[in-house]
Amino acid sequence: MRIISGSAGGLRLSCPDGVARPMMDRVRGAVFSSLGEVVAGARALDLFSGSGALGLEALSRGAASCTFVDSHRKSVAAIRENLTRAKLTGNVRQQDVAAFVVAAPEAAFDLVFADPPFALDPGEKSHPVQLMESGALARALAPGGIFVVELPREPPAPGDAWELLRCRSYGQAWVAFYRRKPDA
Repeated sequence: MRIISGSAGGLRLSCPDGVARPMMDRVRGAVFSSLGEVVAGARALDLFSGSGALGLEALSRGAASCTFVDSHRKSVAAIRENLTRAKLTGNVRQQDVAAFVVAAPEAAFDLVFADPPFALDPGEKSHPVQLMESGALARALAPGGIFVVELPREPPAPGDAWELLRCRSYGQAWVAFYRRKPDA
């Protein structure tokens, strides 16, 4: 796994064993190709960060800032190591993602990435669905901001605060792009 493009392009990333299931390089490349110029100057948030690959890719491609949030100690250590090796800076938080999002300032981010764990207990709603239904994620995202999420199945209906821009399957995973509606 590596940073694909930008100032740190080609750098191999450390990944915490047994904690993270990183998005494949080709999928991450497709995500950033789809985002295009949206990344430059964006205030990014990388939820369920794992190795930090999504946020690091955003920083490498010109994002103004990135906050990385993961509850696992090994993930936080890997993100910090990867930031240092890439000569990039970011805010790294070891915290429950839902708790972070609830406390995040309003309209603090332009671009939010989430690559959550796929394994859930039967009948449990996926992490992104919980975040989207709570309203906290929409408040933390600037009007017109974009939420990119990897899911184990087709993405959920967007709900009142969201517009589904596109979704695509990549083998076993789906990647969905949502935009926060300006009036949400």
